[in-house]
Amino acid sequence: MKVAFCGSDNASAYDISAGVLKNVCFVDALNLVPHVFLLFITFPILFIGWGSQSSKVQIHHNTWLHFPGHSLRWILTFTLLFVHVCEIAEELSYLQMNSRHLHLFLPAIMGFVAATTAIVYYHNIETSNFPKLLLALFLYWIMAFVTKTIKLIRYCEDGVSFSQLRFCITGIMVILYGLLMAVEINVILVRRYVFFMNPQKVKPPEDLQDLGVRFLQPFVNLLSKATYWWMNTLIISAHKKPIDLKAIGKLPIAMRALTNYVCLKEAYEEGRDDPQSIENKIPSVWLAMYKAFGRPILLSSTFRYLADLLGFAGPLCISRIVQGFQNDTNPPHVFSPLRPLDPSDSYLSSQDFLGNVYVLAVLLFLALILQRTFLQASYYVTIETGINLRGALLAMIYNKILRLSTSNLSMGEMTLGQINNLVAIETNQLMWFLFLCPNLWAMPVQIIMGVILLYYWLRNSALVGAAVILLLAPIQYFIATKLAEAQKSTLDYSTERLKKTNEILKGIKLLKLYAWEHIFCTSVEETRMKELISLKTFALYTSLSIFMNAAIPIAAVLATFVTYAYTSDETLRPAEAFASLSLFHILVTPLFLLSTVVRFAVKVTNGYFSWGSGLATLSNINIRIPTGQMTMIVGQVGCGKSSLLLAILGEMQTLEGKPKSSLPATTENLFYWWCFTFSSRNRYSVAYAAQKPWLLNATVEENIIFGSPFNKQRYKAVTDACSLQPDIDLLPFGDQTEIGERGINLSGGQRQRICVARALYQNTNIVFLDDPFSALDIHLSDHLMQEGILKFLQEDKRTLILVTHKLQYLPHADWIIAMKDGYVLREGTLKDIQTKDTELYEHWKTLMNRQDQELEKATLERKTLRRAMYPRESKAQLEDEDEEEEEEEDDDDNMSTAMRLRTKMPWKTCWRYLTSGGFFLLFLMIFSKLLKHSVIVAIDYWLAKWTMDNENKTVNSTNFKSSNKSCNVAVFSTLCGAGIILCLITSLTVEWMGLTAAKNVHHNLLNKIILGPIRFFDTTPLGLILNRFSADTNIIDQHIPPTLESLTRSTLLCLSAIGMISYATPWFLVALVPLGVAFYFIQKYFRVASKDLQELDDSTQLPLLCHFSETAEGLTTIRAFRHEARFKQRMLELTDTNNIAYLFLSAANRWLEVRTDYLGACIVLTAAVTSITYGSDSGLLGLGLLYALTVTNYLNWVVRNLADLEVQMGAVKKVNSFLNMESENYEGTMEPSQVPEDWPQEGEIKIEDLCVRYENNLKPVLKHVKAYIKPGQKVGICGRTGSGKSSLSLAFFRMVDIFDGKIVIDGIDICKLPLHTLRSRLSIILQDPILFSGSIRFNLDPECKCTDDRLWEALEIAQLKNMVKSLPGGLDAVVTEGGENFSVGQRQLFCLARAFVRKSSILIMDEATASIDMATENILQKVVMTAFADRTVVTIAHRVHTILTADLVIVMKRGNILENDTPENLLSQEDGIFASFVRADM
Repeated sequence: MKVAFCGSDNASAYDISAGVLKNVCFVDALNLVPHVFLLFITFPILFIGWGSQSSKVQIHHNTWLHFPGHSLRWILTFTLLFVHVCEIAEELSYLQMNSRHLHLFLPAIMGFVAATTAIVYYHNIETSNFPKLLLALFLYWIMAFVTKTIKLIRYCEDGVSFSQLRFCITGIMVILYGLLMAVEINVILVRRYVFFMNPQKVKPPEDLQDLGVRFLQPFVNLLSKATYWWMNTLIISAHKKPIDLKAIGKLPIAMRALTNYVCLKEAYEEGRDDPQSIENKIPSVWLAMYKAFGRPILLSSTFRYLADLLGFAGPLCISRIVQGFQNDTNPPHVFSPLRPLDPSDSYLSSQDFLGNVYVLAVLLFLALILQRTFLQASYYVTIETGINLRGALLAMIYNKILRLSTSNLSMGEMTLGQINNLVAIETNQLMWFLFLCPNLWAMPVQIIMGVILLYYWLRNSALVGAAVILLLAPIQYFIATKLAEAQKSTLDYSTERLKKTNEILKGIKLLKLYAWEHIFCTSVEETRMKELISLKTFALYTSLSIFMNAAIPIAAVLATFVTYAYTSDETLRPAEAFASLSLFHILVTPLFLLSTVVRFAVKVTNGYFSWGSGLATLSNINIRIPTGQMTMIVGQVGCGKSSLLLAILGEMQTLEGKPKSSLPATTENLFYWWCFTFSSRNRYSVAYAAQKPWLLNATVEENIIFGSPFNKQRYKAVTDACSLQPDIDLLPFGDQTEIGERGINLSGGQRQRICVARALYQNTNIVFLDDPFSALDIHLSDHLMQEGILKFLQEDKRTLILVTHKLQYLPHADWIIAMKDGYVLREGTLKDIQTKDTELYEHWKTLMNRQDQELEKATLERKTLRRAMYPRESKAQLEDEDEEEEEEEDDDDNMSTAMRLRTKMPWKTCWRYLTSGGFFLLFLMIFSKLLKHSVIVAIDYWLAKWTMDNENKTVNSTNFKSSNKSCNVAVFSTLCGAGIILCLITSLTVEWMGLTAAKNVHHNLLNKIILGPIRFFDTTPLGLILNRFSADTNIIDQHIPPTLESLTRSTLLCLSAIGMISYATPWFLVALVPLGVAFYFIQKYFRVASKDLQELDDSTQLPLLCHFSETAEGLTTIRAFRHEARFKQRMLELTDTNNIAYLFLSAANRWLEVRTDYLGACIVLTAAVTSITYGSDSGLLGLGLLYALTVTNYLNWVVRNLADLEVQMGAVKKVNSFLNMESENYEGTMEPSQVPEDWPQEGEIKIEDLCVRYENNLKPVLKHVKAYIKPGQKVGICGRTGSGKSSLSLAFFRMVDIFDGKIVIDGIDICKLPLHTLRSRLSIILQDPILFSGSIRFNLDPECKCTDDRLWEALEIAQLKNMVKSLPGGLDAVVTEGGENFSVGQRQLFCLARAFVRKSSILIMDEATASIDMATENILQKVVMTAFADRTVVTIAHRVHTILTADLVIVMKRGNILENDTPENLLSQEDGIFASFVRADM
């Protein structure tokens, strides 16, 4: 048959006798004209392009939305496309086997092509900013509107009713074309691009002019917004190159913390200024949040409501499709052909159209696409709003911290832990609560709509199922509350365990030297056992929560269908059965959300901060400080020196008195008066170095210049004055080396000198130095005093206030303030005090151990010695740098290998984790999971069989029906019961396996770390080790098990669904191949990008937390320097950086979910079409559709969980890397029983040709050392830094590798002894006094071997007895973490008492007097000479004068003994090294 536009089988088709517009074919041809016009006009423009005519404004993104009504245009065009599809479907129904009427369907097809071209054309015009070309679209909409109106009028004249589909479609198209025409007119009126003399000039958004902004969601077109198409470039590029901060760029201005902080602050202050508000009432934070962020939350809620309403399309379409399939014994493969000529019966009715199963399948597909699009849009809007809120809250919290009183932190009213908790947890929980709000509001809609539909299908029995769900809801709520409690309890135990682990790691050297590892390890294990008990509770409730979510729908279905079977007169049919099943799955979702909400619930209260306890720390303070001169504040420990400094800085509360100040500009000899405190408004910018060194997590250079302009000459002068250059030379990257949090990779002296250098570098008139010499040795102290203070500061005529206990520097002071018990004892020059208070002056004089005339000589000598020491180390450093460069080249070569590894799952790590939980539990988990899902499939299959039996039953025997019903119900009930039991077993098995794995991993890690060599702790940052016990252990404990459970559940659900669909319709497997390929590539690209973005999110959160901690710790310094604005700006930058990483991670998740949801919708469409076309069983059709919907829900969770597990396995991998570390060799060739119980009794030490190194691959630090120490001798070992004296002390305990020679103590070679035996028989006092939290008794005798009398004796010897007796509890008095409730001197004396308690005949003192004042040092020396008179004492000397009374002195240099004799003989050698040391230390 020939193809003709008006058909070739009807001559009347060309008849125009009644008028042209009365001819159907002509009207259809007229409707074709606008579409042809548009294609003719736009195609040349689209293909030729208009690059030369584009906007003069240069922007870097092709995403600028220029024209008004953009989103409305896209929505109307998509609606138009959908209507065109319906029109094509309706008109194709007129195709008959013997005719081809092109006019019936060609205009509809051309209309679809034209609508698609229109939106593509519009998008290209918009991105090129050439609005004049929109005129073509304007003409097209007018023409289309006119032609469609003519057609509608023609239908009205022919009497076509509203119930006919063609009339409805034409009417809708007239409305759509009219609206699109209105949009086009609006563009003309706003942009004035045509018909107006002066076109409107439009500037692009500021964000798009910034090359750094890469987050384009707010700026792209509607389609790209809905599908996250703009993310494709980033996600695909992640496969080639890791995503870094440069790739994700900056936040758009509207999302930055500052923007949202201003918005929230304004809303908060509006509440305060509201005239209707009650006076003195604190405004509501919730109300302020609603005012600032309410609109996007309402938008998100709207999207959520639309998504939930569209979600009910699934059950409705399943019911209609299965019902339509049942009603037609020959399922319709095509529309039934209709006669097209008679208007009265030629048109398809809307009801017939919507009743077609294929149309229903397509509508289900489109409903799923829309539902998932709205759902992801709701998620995105809420998360974006949550991020904006978090940024605003962090800025508010930071501003509050900057205004905190120092007393708030020092008195424990606001701790660093609370601040970190507020920043890291509370703000995130509030963000998640915001995310759950739309879900909460949508819950009632889901429940009400679900119950109504269930009642419509199943009548009263539906209420039974709904009742089961509602009755089990309180149990779910109860489990959720218990889960939250268990989580809090676990967190408390985890904090306690971390505190103990932190103490162990900080004091690991002492623990090893005293052989106390097992005691402290046991203590941690005990806390871990409590934590594990809490974790078991947490795991149990988690299991029950998972079980309830899985079991509730099964129980509801069982109750409903059994009730229906016995109470309803009608038989259960597949349509109602599977639609109801789908509804039950929807109804369970709100319950799951309810449990999540309870867990994430957060209380936000308007807190307040108290400002001090009201007790006076300082009293009757009235001092004066000379301008341009040096004032020293001296006094005993705890007398108020630092408090006076803080008071001057305005960091303390004024209880009485008023500040007075007079700052003369020219006269140097006048004084200005400082009263008790300066108010913060009047505080002048000063340079300040705190007693406790405070460093930024930045480079050495950044810490020194501290925001000031860099001046190379000044910088060099400062580093030289503080003796920092040799230390900088030894750092890996010089002064560009990053200093860890709180300066953990520097020594105490280095940290102190960097802080002093910071104060010296600042160009301020006033400098405060709070005990800058406390952590420095005598040479460094002298150099700092001479070069830094007397020379650098005094030359600049800067006012210096110096707090110190180094009384030897008093002669240099222009003014002295002597403090005692919080008041000023004396004030004046040294000469004034000598005249007025002779007793005080004489006391000072006895403590001075140095003469002014020796200072210069000592400094020069020290410089010479340091120059001799460092060349070799610098050379070694250069060699190391060469090796590093070679390694970097190797790294470049291995880049491609690394990229390949990034794309692969760490299966070996996964297997190692799974097997650490035990093979039995692993087998039980796999077996129970497979069995559970098999049973769930069996339940649904039996339901299909049951309903089909009812449908096909022809025998009317009542007995047969009754027995068949009983059999079906019995089998169905048994399968449901088994499914419920297996749900419980599987959830418990996964959690228990995870718990066992966590227990074993932590036990192995703790034992491996605590038995590791000391070199490992010297080279590995403390924070890194602690991270394995905190963040990584937390992931293994609480995150991996639920992720693993969710992954296995989602995967098995999807596999069982695909299996069931394939069983129902084997043809589905053909369509599954391209869908499977698409899914593979989606998950492949997403996993890599997600991993990078999660790592970025984690890595950007740490600096933010550090910045908050640093600010809280350094408040005094920041406020003294007046750098609050700079630190605020830094906080805003860090917040924005973290927020952009999280925002991209969220957008990547949406990118994945949109694609997997669309894939799921394609699976539903494919399953529906293949089942309708090739299926023969309505029960299997319903089952297939139900499982296809399941795939839609769970497909994205497979990928998300896989990506999460991959990231979480990184924690297992990090822990495993530590487990591969070699432990110390604790075994010896001698058995512990062979060693005499009283060894070493005499204390004789023979060192024979000793060679020592720290590791096998390192150079020796001691070379062929020989020495003999007689029993009871007092030996002093001295030498410069790096001479090997500390290495020798460590060799006695085998803390270093003795690879040649030996040390013989009382006739036994220490290398033959078991390590525990050796270390438990010797005593040592270290330079840094270490105390552990607990009691004084525990710190003196952790092994609990000594009597109270012996402990009191030790305290009496250490001159601590009276002090301890005055404490509540005496020996059981509390020692806080690190012994912070005692002074440094007291801590050192406790360490002395601890050494005495051990009663060892050998005591090593490793620079034990380095960081204590003169008075405490004198006590220590006196005790050593008396209490340890009969013991061998080896002293590593820091101050040479402390070993002048020794029996033997050993002088070391570069690992060799240079001098070895009595002090008298060595002093007689005037050119000897020891003699030069003594002269420098006089």
